[in-house]
Amino acid sequence: MSRTILDVHILQTVPPSNINRDDTGAPKSAVFGGVRRSRVSSQAWKKATRNAFEELLDPAELGVRTKKVVDALAQRITAREVSLTTEQVWPMAAEIIQVATGAKIEAPTRKSNTKGAKGDPGDEAPEPQAPQSSYLLFLSARQLDMLADLAIEGLAKTSEPKVFLKEAEVKARAKKAAATRHSVDIALFGRMVADNTDINVDAAAQVAHALSVHPVDLEADYFTAVDDQNSDAEPGAGMIGTIDFNSATLYRYAAVDIDLLAKNLDAGLTDEERKTRDPVRRAVEAFIEGFTLSMPTGKLNTFGNNTLPDAVVVKLRSARPVSFVGAFETPVAQQGSMEGHVRAACEALAAHIPAVEDAFGAAADHTWIVRVGEQTRALAPLGDQVNLRELVAAVGEAVTERLGKRG
Repeated sequence: MSRTILDVHILQTVPPSNINRDDTGAPKSAVFGGVRRSRVSSQAWKKATRNAFEELLDPAELGVRTKKVVDALAQRITAREVSLTTEQVWPMAAEIIQVATGAKIEAPTRKSNTKGAKGDPGDEAPEPQAPQSSYLLFLSARQLDMLADLAIEGLAKTSEPKVFLKEAEVKARAKKAAATRHSVDIALFGRMVADNTDINVDAAAQVAHALSVHPVDLEADYFTAVDDQNSDAEPGAGMIGTIDFNSATLYRYAAVDIDLLAKNLDAGLTDEERKTRDPVRRAVEAFIEGFTLSMPTGKLNTFGNNTLPDAVVVKLRSARPVSFVGAFETPVAQQGSMEGHVRAACEALAAHIPAVEDAFGAAADHTWIVRVGEQTRALAPLGDQVNLRELVAAVGEAVTERLGKRG
């Protein structure tokens, strides 16, 4: 059966930076092709992409991932019923979250705001806190809205939360609310709820760890800071330290299963909403733009590594996704004393892509290329050359057309 798959391949040069640290504070790395490479984890770039969605999508199309889900639901309830306080609705919100998701909801550890020793008259009572889930829960804005409407019904009946949620019809509505109308970020990146696998969502997007196309060496920046209040009689630094960093030309890769994305976004839609493929198109366009332009924020203020990609290659396929990281299993070498790695990386990628596609009969249905400068010229023959705006629009249109033919 024919599928619809999008592959996104990006070459991006990052100057001295530390955008994704390991447990020692050093930039993450990995051995590939027998040499040490710079690495940026898939989680770091997925989070950066999710952050980019905030500028690209309506808040109603996004979700929130938090342990403080009871408080998030309570805020939606009190926004609708201004006569209620958040503390009043916490019990109902907590019970609805627990029934809807199966997650364990428990009171958080209290933090006392004391002015004196324990038992002193000056002690302040700790501020009340909403119950929390025992792990992060990922719920869409629309799911929280539906749960808020259900909670308001229960509160209007002035019934005890457990009594209200014992009704079979109410319990079914709560579970359905958590299992349908997924946000774009949930549909793309998935959701796992350990206590209720029925509401798990398989991720439609795969994001690889970014790897440098060449070997890297770890470097350290020794820095000092001056105390502005020191007098001339107090020479020396007020603070000294080191920050590890590296620089690299990275190969970034992601794939999106459009069929699974459409299935995830279709859950719970009305017949009227199903008449258009706009939700899928918006999700695809936001992912292409967000993944391309995003940058993890680790030590960003320290290094200011605000670069954009040197080249972006997007392929629309009818079969399985294909990564071309094998082009860099042999590290690319500088072609001269004044050459960097971008030209050699583009030439390696331009040679590898047709070789793989010819050998395995895995040619893409369409290829688009966004590239910058003369160093990326080797990629030009591989597909249609466009700018980012044109790329986003063209991919969105192609996906909509493919889905329309099947629907």
